Formats: sequence, structure tokens, C-alpha cells
Amino acid sequence: MKAALYARVSTQNHHQDPEVQLRDLRDLCQRKGWEIAGEYIDKGVSGTKQSRPELNRLMADASMKKFDVVAVWKFDRFARSSQHLLKALESFQGLGIAFVSHTEGIDTETVIGKMVFTVLGAVAEMERSLTVERIRAGMRNAKAKGHKPGPKQPRIALDIEAIRARIAAKESQRDIAKSLGVSPALITKRLQAEA
Repeated sequence: MKAALYARVSTQNHHQDPEVQLRDLRDLCQRKGWEIAGEYIDKGVSGTKQSRPELNRLMADASMKKFDVVAVWKFDRFARSSQHLLKALESFQGLGIAFVSHTEGIDTETVIGKMVFTVLGAVAEMERSLTVERIRAGMRNAKAKGHKPGPKQPRIALDIEAIRARIAAKESQRDIAKSLGVSPALITKRLQAEA
């Protein structure tokens, strides 16, 4: 099996060294007889960021099936939220790639690993449901207070006849929009609405 090793340290100072994580992961690969296909190391990047240079490269290489397993030292080195972790695990599962968290002893190819994957899925689903519930409650509360949802900005008044005259004089909608301080899309929308 070919393994991708992922390590992350959130700061480049305070004596954090990704080599601490990688040494254990290399030992794991040696014990399991896995060939190391690549090492992906994000330095000075927060785990709350879903987009990280080396993680993005790992996900791209996963989609090209350059390895069979992704090994991390600990879950939180890979993802801080269960939703982000689950999304990645679902991608790996769809590609037939296993995921191993060394210090937690989790391997998605084992029965326990599959159970953890299922529990993470349930937690992420619960988080999504709670978020939707909070949004709906907030909207009901705002409505009860007389607030209408949507942008607070007043509707921008445009002289459509003047705009049509400028277009007839061969002026571009982009130039007209720029001179009025609005987007070309707004002009198109208003022209269509009053056609």
C-alpha cells in the first residue's frame, strides 16, 4: 500500500516541529509495510482553515489516486471541525482511500474505524440540523419584531429612460454602470424588469 503522510503545525515558532509527527508516521508505515508516496506538511497554518496549501495538494493527489491511505498523527492535525473531517473522509471513502489517525488508533478500514466514521457523520448531521434550527429561530424572532429579511439598503433609484437613451447613443452598459456607481448586472435587471 502507498501512504500519504499529512502533518500540520499552527505556528512556526514555539518549538513546534512537524518532524515530531512525521517520525511517528514513518515508523507506522515501516511497521505496516506501507510505501510512503508523499509527505504533505502545512507550517504556520490554523487547523480551522479548510483550505491549506499542502492539504489542498493532498486532496488533489487523492483524486488522482496517488496513494491508498492517508495517515495523520492526530485528527486535529487534519481538521478541527467534524464537518470538515467528515467531508474529507467521505471523499477518501468514495476513492477507496483509507484514513488512519495514529495517536487515536483509528483506521477507517477496521470495524472500529468505520464506527467512528459513522459517529462523525451523525455528529456533523446534528451540527447541520442545529444550525438550520438556529437560523429559522432567528428569522422567526426577527419577523416577530417586525424586521423583514433581506438587505437593509434602500432600492437604488435609476432613470431607466436616461439609461436607454445612453445605450441608444452607443454607450456600453459597463460604462453607464461605472458612471452611476452600480453594477452592470443591476442595469440589465432593471432594463429587463421595465421592458
